Amino acid sequence: MIRIGKISYWHVHAWDYTKQAQEHPDAQIVAVWDENPERGKKAAEQQGVPFFESLDEMLQSDIDAVIVDAPTSMHREVMLKAAAAGKHIFTEKVVAATLQEVNDIMNAVNENQVKLTVSLPRLNDGYTLAIRELLQEGLLGTVTLVRVRLSHNGATAGWLPEHFYGLEETRGGALIDLGCHPMYLTRLFLGEEAVDVHANFGYITGKEVEDNAVATLSTATGAVGIVEAGFVNNFSPFTIEIHGTDGTILYGTPDSKLLIRSTKKEEYKEAWVELPVPANRASAFEQWISHIQENTVAEENIAYAVELTKLMEASNRSAKEHRAIRLDELQA
Repeated sequence: MIRIGKISYWHVHAWDYTKQAQEHPDAQIVAVWDENPERGKKAAEQQGVPFFESLDEMLQSDIDAVIVDAPTSMHREVMLKAAAAGKHIFTEKVVAATLQEVNDIMNAVNENQVKLTVSLPRLNDGYTLAIRELLQEGLLGTVTLVRVRLSHNGATAGWLPEHFYGLEETRGGALIDLGCHPMYLTRLFLGEEAVDVHANFGYITGKEVEDNAVATLSTATGAVGIVEAGFVNNFSPFTIEIHGTDGTILYGTPDSKLLIRSTKKEEYKEAWVELPVPANRASAFEQWISHIQENTVAEENIAYAVELTKLMEASNRSAKEHRAIRLDELQA
């Protein structure tokens, strides 16, 4: 049984990961620490486990691992401590807001040989798995444009917690929170790294952080990625478009259907063809438990997580400085 200490209930998905741990036969949450003691004590009481006033004391206890749902601004601090204490780490995205912070975390993870996995859930969804196979078959030819959109009405309908709008803790708004998912998917489907990023932020509800965002990724080959996210949209479907020299893939426009047209196969030439979407593979949390048990490394997950931070840092700088930011400008 892997004994887990829960680091904070700040994030809106904190209870989702708690549930995943509770439902996993080889995992158990046995301790809670929270930078907000009142919230942490309540969460601990609900689970019948001890609340630790001190993070250091919880990390010195007999836990094996931690789940991190602390404010983004605290990720570096808490993960460096967890790694130094030899505790495996599952964390909400983003790992951190800057490349420099991520590199510090990765150095600590590697030096202390702990298992890190990042919650990038849509990498494991069936539509992503199917699209990856289609791209690997070359059915689109050369990919020229990827667009992925994800938005909701959390700001306009008032269901996001107020602390999600504080820049100091969040390090950003719609893009660094919800936009993480279309960002790593766009990067995945492009099949190559971006050389620069140009972002535009909107402030529809007048919050301290953006609630409406677009980031454009440019690549060395000329392919373009478009990442869209917002907290101010009703009835806005999760959307994937992938265009290439020989075809197009669509998903979620607006229904959860996977469609293709391609000149590479006769049956895809004349009309849109709906393809089956396979079941999801094991979740990031389940993969993390397996990495701990089998002494393996979440190589792909970590690679995309590190690159996600680079793209988010570049996006935040671009919106602030009103210019495209080259990825090689970022301080490692």
